[in-house]
Amino acid sequence: MKILVAGSHGKVGHHLVKMLSQKGHEVLAMIRDSSQADEMQQLGSKPVVADLEKDKTFPLEGVNAVFFVACSGPDTGEDKTRAVDEKGAIKLIEDAYKHKVQRFIMLSSIGADDPRKGPSDLKPYLEAKHQADKELKFSGILFTILRASRLTNDAGTGKIRVADKLENHDGSISREDVAKTMVACLDIRHTENKVFELTSGDSPIADALVNLPLV
Repeated sequence: MKILVAGSHGKVGHHLVKMLSQKGHEVLAMIRDSSQADEMQQLGSKPVVADLEKDKTFPLEGVNAVFFVACSGPDTGEDKTRAVDEKGAIKLIEDAYKHKVQRFIMLSSIGADDPRKGPSDLKPYLEAKHQADKELKFSGILFTILRASRLTNDAGTGKIRVADKLENHDGSISREDVAKTMVACLDIRHTENKVFELTSGDSPIADALVNLPLV
C-alpha cells in the first residue's frame, strides 16, 4: 500500500514511518524541510517536501491511505495552531478526496469533541482539532479518528483502553503505542468510520480495536 504520513518528522511520525515501512508499505514521509530527508530515508521511507501551512495541493498521486499526525505544538500560538491543525488538515483532507484516497487515519485529542469543556489554554488547539475531525467525518473518505490522552515518550506496552467516551481523561499513552494503534487500524475494518478515545490500558491493541462499539 502507498501511504502518505503528514507530520512524519514528529515523534509519533517517526514511529509510524518506521512501523509502516517495516510492514512493507511504500511510505511517503511528508516533510517541510529538505534537510530532514536523510533522516526519513533511514527510517525506510521516501521523503516528499510539502507544507501544510502554505501549500494547497499535496503529493497524493496513487496514495491509498493518509496518516495525519502533524501538530503545531503547545507553544506556537493560536495562529500557527489554526494554520496547521485545522486549515492544513482540512486542505489535506480535501485534496485526498480529490485524489480518491481510500483511507484517512487522523490523530486527534481527547476534548476535541467539545472544546468548550477543555482547559482554557488548550481551547484553540481543541477547537482546531474539532474542526478538522468534523471535516474528515463528512469528507466521504473512510476515516478513523483517534482522540488520544496525554502523550508520553515512554516505551510502548502494546496494551490500550479505547471507548467512544473514556470516563477518566487524566490518563496518558506512549507515542509508540499511539503509532502501533494507528498502524493496526489500517488492517482492522471494524475501525473504519469510527471516532474513539484512546489511552493506555490492559487490552492488547488488536483486541481493544475489534471490540469497539458498533456505533
